[in-house]
Amino acid sequence: MKLTCTQSELNTHLSLVSRVVPSRPSHPVLANVLLKAKSDTQQVSLTGFDLSLGVQTSFNAQVQEEGTLTLPAKLLSDIVSRLPEGEITLEEAEGESVVTLTCASGHYQVRGMSAEEFPELPSIEDTEVIHLPLDALSEGLRGSLFATSSDETKQVLTGVHLTSEAESLEFAATDGHRLAVVQTIPEGATQERQAFHVTVPAKALRELERMMQLNSTGDAIAVRFDQGQLICEWANQRLTSRLLEGQYPNYRQLVPRQFSRQMTADRRLFTSALERIAVLADQKNSIVKLSLDSVKQELVLSVEAQDVGSGREAVPAQISGEDLDIAFNVKYLLEGLKAFNTGEVQMQFNTATSPSILTPLGGLKMTYLVMPVQIRS
Repeated sequence: MKLTCTQSELNTHLSLVSRVVPSRPSHPVLANVLLKAKSDTQQVSLTGFDLSLGVQTSFNAQVQEEGTLTLPAKLLSDIVSRLPEGEITLEEAEGESVVTLTCASGHYQVRGMSAEEFPELPSIEDTEVIHLPLDALSEGLRGSLFATSSDETKQVLTGVHLTSEAESLEFAATDGHRLAVVQTIPEGATQERQAFHVTVPAKALRELERMMQLNSTGDAIAVRFDQGQLICEWANQRLTSRLLEGQYPNYRQLVPRQFSRQMTADRRLFTSALERIAVLADQKNSIVKLSLDSVKQELVLSVEAQDVGSGREAVPAQISGEDLDIAFNVKYLLEGLKAFNTGEVQMQFNTATSPSILTPLGGLKMTYLVMPVQIRS
């Protein structure tokens, strides 16, 4: 094998696939990335795989001699990321599984392993291909991924539930304390897509998000899935992931139908005030109290951190309904507000112990439900 490519191109694609390489692999070859150089297409493909999540990405290079080899992911990444910008030549010694990297300042040798032991990425045959627009996917992931659970004992909640019905696409994520639901209706979507309900691990979707940011060429991602596997492909990129098993909660019934109180405020003002007051909230228990003042038409944010101090800020707001004192985990409020992309935000309440809803006004069609925290008098 012999090829020449730029340091930046190799480094970018290597950092993408290295992220899915396991730190404690079940088999030594899984600590490596699979490198394939093809002379007919003048392309190099890199693959990382941990047996449940796989990432494959390709880029253009000058391939003088084609070949296939696996190389240690961490070592290769560490070397390439530190090399000076410019062209790099990778050359494999015949019959030796050793690659020499040559750059302007010197050369390095890295010992690899035969590609024969590297497992193939899963493939799915005879299933319908669904084309999901990049912008709709990106919008849905931004508004839902942050609300997934990190508790592995509730495995189905560690993923995002995707539902496609007719022409709309819905993303839902909950960790038991909050729920984020995003509905996107892709522009120009005239074809009726196959209806489906799948739960995809958040880790896989975070990698998909990174890959989309790196390569957003093309209008849509081709998605295939069966009962246990999901495959996404676009513009020389491929991601495969196992799906999460189990019944996803019926989240739609958690959202209250009507509310007795409503507050509308400037999203940036609200977020900035929360960020400042969170400095004190973090000292003790991350709880912030919101007080609706319908006479002054303002939202008062306050924190009482025992033995540390207290904080109070007022934000102008349009308030309807009776006054209310209600408390929340400040992190949950901030994460929701930062996922919104609009100037104004609306918050709806019933009582101090029932769920509240945050929604962006205009733009993204998103519902964010947050459970309040009981205030100790």
